[in-house]
Amino acid sequence: MLLKGLFKPEFWNADKKSAGPYKSLFDYQRIWRLCFVILVVVSLVPLFILAFIDFNVTRVAIKSENMLRGARTTSNTRRAVAYFLEERKSALQLIVELDDFRSFQRKERLGEMLSALKNSFGGFIDLGIIDENGKQLAYVGPHNLEGKEYKGQAWFKQAADQGTYISDVFLGYRDSPHLVIAVKHFTDKDHYKIFRATLDTTKFNGILSSLDLSEGADAFLVNTAGIIQTPSKWNGDVFSKISFGLPEKSFRTKVKKIQLKKDLSAIVGYAYIEGTPFIIMVVKPEAELMGAWQRSRDTLTWISSISVAVILLVMWAVASYMVDRIYIADMTRSKLLQQMEHHNRMASIGRLAAGVAHEINNPLAIINEKAGLLKDLFTFSEAYNADERIFGLVDSVIGSVERCGRITKRLLGFSRQDDVELRPVLPKMVVDTVLSFLNKEAEYRSIDVSVDVQPCIFEIVTDRGKLEQVLLNLISNAFQAMKDGGALQVAVAKGDKGRLDFSVKDDGCGIPATDLKKIFEPFYSTKKQAGGTGLGLSITYGLVQDLGGSMTVESEVGEGTKFSFSLPVSPKNKGEG
Repeated sequence: MLLKGLFKPEFWNADKKSAGPYKSLFDYQRIWRLCFVILVVVSLVPLFILAFIDFNVTRVAIKSENMLRGARTTSNTRRAVAYFLEERKSALQLIVELDDFRSFQRKERLGEMLSALKNSFGGFIDLGIIDENGKQLAYVGPHNLEGKEYKGQAWFKQAADQGTYISDVFLGYRDSPHLVIAVKHFTDKDHYKIFRATLDTTKFNGILSSLDLSEGADAFLVNTAGIIQTPSKWNGDVFSKISFGLPEKSFRTKVKKIQLKKDLSAIVGYAYIEGTPFIIMVVKPEAELMGAWQRSRDTLTWISSISVAVILLVMWAVASYMVDRIYIADMTRSKLLQQMEHHNRMASIGRLAAGVAHEINNPLAIINEKAGLLKDLFTFSEAYNADERIFGLVDSVIGSVERCGRITKRLLGFSRQDDVELRPVLPKMVVDTVLSFLNKEAEYRSIDVSVDVQPCIFEIVTDRGKLEQVLLNLISNAFQAMKDGGALQVAVAKGDKGRLDFSVKDDGCGIPATDLKKIFEPFYSTKKQAGGTGLGLSITYGLVQDLGGSMTVESEVGEGTKFSFSLPVSPKNKGEG
């Protein structure tokens, strides 16, 4: 029922165009929609803004971190490759500076140097000495290259012009990947020779293969023509052409985004190695770099979706509850206004009835006087004094007039109940007066009304009008709670410490235990659907307290209800505490 009230409140089916006293003053569905939208905007818009900012800040931070990490890997690899080549070039330069260059022409001495280089550095294949005319004067290695001419080759010219030369990786007639390092040395002021060494690429490739890279990352060397110098995961074997353009020349490490394939982008860190034809490249697919962030994003997305759904449900329930409370309060106000109007009409009718009763007393007095005169005339007339039927008719008229007089007198006495006046009254007479207003309803509904007043009870000093109203309210409530053919007991008995106990007991539907604690609270009623205001018992309870009494109730569902109140026989004097 609670969920039904929250998600399908009472106002949902209210017709704002309906006529009558219960007409809605506002469009509650429009108010609900406005409340719901405001609550959703206030709660979700900041959440979406923060999520959007966090999303972009986190993405940029992760991207920057990946860029920095790629730059560090590239820089470290560039230094390792540069150190590898510089170390071997420096070794060759040291040899030609410290040893007698002419002794290199002896194969034995040249062989000792090659053996020393292999043992110290590794990777050397052969050594050769070439004169300024490009002829290889001496050679030690696996091939027969002594006497070979290099004068027309580009590397020889570059070594002669620059003093050093480091080649890119090539096959040559050896038919295996290798590279060359050449060092120029002047034997005297005008003549020079070139010390040339060949290195295999095994150790060279080992520098790149030893990098701690992720599964999808790739590190390789290319030359300035875009030809791959070391094996590559993404671009194939050595001497293949890279699938993307060479980046701009820079001896400082840089990182940029490239498009490897149509649907595959990557982050590449690169640096040109100074003094060599090599470019180091470290490539990492962007999807791999951002994979952890994307998985976290997906997790947060569905968690956020569930949270938003919960927030929307809560906002729906809150808006429904708030507007439903307003709708119920408005409906209650409308009903109370209608009931107040009805009560005002009834009060006006009561005042009118009192005035009518007062006016009727005058013609009743005339009728009573004229009927008495007729009786006297008939008594002294010989023609009628023996006719008992005529005297009976006159006595009937006089009796009816007296009955009307008693009714108007009771009505006038009850209409003066607002006048606070303590006087001695007979409880039995008060009970009879109240029941006289309800006898017809009791006869019509076959309700058995019994009155039990102890014989030793005489007068009680109290306000007659308030006592009558208390009894009238309790007996009227009892009639409403009973079915036709029920039984009502009104009892008056002596109580303790100079008090008088009144009770009104019915065999009606009874009152649930949960309602008994609230039964005397203002505006609390179990009969609101039947037009109850919740004020009758509250007023009755207040009247009993005004008379110096106390009131209790006992009830059991299906068995009936008993209201009891106790009044002092005589109120305390002002000086009594």
